[in-house]
Amino acid sequence: MKNNVKKEDMLLYIVTDRSWLGESTLEEEVCAAIDGGATFLQIREKDMAHQDFLHEARNLKELARAAGIPYVINDEVEIALEVDADGVHIGQSDGAVAETRKKIGPNKILGVSAQTLEQALAAEKEGADYLGVGAVFSTSTKTDAKAVSFETLKSICSSVKIPVVAIGGISEENLLELSGSKVDGVAVISAVFAQPDTRAAAQKIRKLSEKMVKSND
Repeated sequence: MKNNVKKEDMLLYIVTDRSWLGESTLEEEVCAAIDGGATFLQIREKDMAHQDFLHEARNLKELARAAGIPYVINDEVEIALEVDADGVHIGQSDGAVAETRKKIGPNKILGVSAQTLEQALAAEKEGADYLGVGAVFSTSTKTDAKAVSFETLKSICSSVKIPVVAIGGISEENLLELSGSKVDGVAVISAVFAQPDTRAAAQKIRKLSEKMVKSND
């Protein structure tokens, strides 16, 4: 099976969170993040009605397509298929990787969360296109996220052939601590969407991510 994701797609992976919106719309904030250099978009909604989710997903899909960046839905496989998103991202408790791959077919992106080397290797074997590994730092966004050590992150990156993005508590202040881990980029929420200027925040994180990734060479 071909891989549907490139390593450079992981540089600045943004995950939506409407709790930070203020007076802006989600579309406006996502546009600002894309303008600032986002390379991948994941839409994550935990408490939205189905029809509202579909409407939002279609709008954000158009933004991602116009920018030429990959776009996936978190967890909701049926919505991802209904709106013809580029793919889906699932966690360890969201169903078997192989089963999800069968549902979405070979040409859609399948991202999988992993906290251990065993989970990472299994996900790759079962058809994941990329891995989201974390939480690499403590995070208020996902309070049940288990910590992943630098050593585990590095071991995963060295052991799989698919791209790996680090997630969890990543900020402008700590991002460069991931240097040397061989990770392909960072996934962020509050580091971009909770900041006063979303576009400027995205630009800063993108530059830091590029610097961090270059340290892997």
